[in-house]
Amino acid sequence: MRVTWAQPEDLLAHELVASREEGRAVEDVESRWVAAGGAARPPRGGAADRPASPALRALAVALMDELDALPLEGSAAEPDDLAAIRVGWPADFALARAPVDRYDRVHGAWLGRAVGCLLGKPVEKVPREGIREILEATGRWPLSGYFTAVGLPQDVADRWPWNRSSRTTSLVENIDGMPEDDDLNYPLVALYLLETTGAGFTTDDVGTAWLDLLPGGRVFTAERVAYRNLLLGVDPPGTATRHNPYRQWIGAQIRGDLYGWASPGDPARAAELAWRDGRLSHVRNGLYGALYVAALGAAAVVETDLEPVLDAGLAVVPADSRLADAVRYARDVAGAEPDWERVVDALAHRYGRLHWVHVLPNAALVTAALVHGRGDFTRSICAVVSGGWDTDSCGATVGAVLGGLHGARALPGEWVAPLRNRLATSLPGFARAGGVGFDELADRTVAVGS
Repeated sequence: MRVTWAQPEDLLAHELVASREEGRAVEDVESRWVAAGGAARPPRGGAADRPASPALRALAVALMDELDALPLEGSAAEPDDLAAIRVGWPADFALARAPVDRYDRVHGAWLGRAVGCLLGKPVEKVPREGIREILEATGRWPLSGYFTAVGLPQDVADRWPWNRSSRTTSLVENIDGMPEDDDLNYPLVALYLLETTGAGFTTDDVGTAWLDLLPGGRVFTAERVAYRNLLLGVDPPGTATRHNPYRQWIGAQIRGDLYGWASPGDPARAAELAWRDGRLSHVRNGLYGALYVAALGAAAVVETDLEPVLDAGLAVVPADSRLADAVRYARDVAGAEPDWERVVDALAHRYGRLHWVHVLPNAALVTAALVHGRGDFTRSICAVVSGGWDTDSCGATVGAVLGGLHGARALPGEWVAPLRNRLATSLPGFARAGGVGFDELADRTVAVGS
């Protein structure tokens, strides 16, 4: 049986890349691994095509231990400690905090997150060129609505297979409510934490909530490794670093939105809550991704303009970090270049070496799509999904920001109506026949807000 994102031989191949990116000397470990028959290049998906032999798997475990023990130079530019991160935060985020219908804004954020996720769900793992070929073959390029399989030639479908779990639930001809997805499950976990523990929850509380609520098969990449580490008795924040090559990937970034919606006009509070959550599974830039989206969410639900929202998100990220550099670069490129394809070309040139689930290309793509879309919901979510990388997660983040900025009543009906005000989930406290309503979730989010 192949368990994705968890097999030692796959973890080692990814760890060689991650450690090298962090400045560790991996040459000796890599040469021994390759000499023994291991793959130096990690799989694009969650697991290699074939399992390793018992001997090779045992070697992978031993080498992972060696890599974990290698010294990691501390970086003043990329701290993990909250106090060090907070040093750069402004005393005043200069948000408008205009009088708004708070329920409508939060409701819009929930709906926007679902719409963006649903749009990107069929083509998750399909690279950018495949997304375009699918759309052109079905007469839907440039992207302007949910995907369809109607009219898709078999050779194109074979060349770019759909996300198999999504084909029957997220193509326009099949949508009947929002299907379960980790991009929606994590905001539910955050809501549960605030409802049951309050804003004083700890990282240990987050770990307990995962074990209580999340089936193991519903967590991926860094979250799957952290989940395994919890079961092994590893305490946070060691859960983020033990045999975890995905520690600077996108996972924490997809978990931060609700902390923003529950902290309207207070990006600092939102970022602190997201930090406590994110450190269970991520470090450095992976952790900053959570802070970034939390601050975006806190600003979006009170602001009337996109620029201060983007400023608030960037303000909570350490200024000299690679994630801050990616956000600034994306804003500059998208602000100067009106052709979206050229914008994505520039991002791909800069970040194409990284895995499609890494936080840097995805944070850059989210930022660029928001700038390119100039506040237009359809233009923005379609841009980010057509750009590739982690399509459903990035679509969800962009949709949440604009849904929060505009509110539910302003969202286009053609996007929202197929959701039928129901979200499917297996999480206790939210799972019910027919799904949980987004209106209920908005009410509950407002109730736990600051």
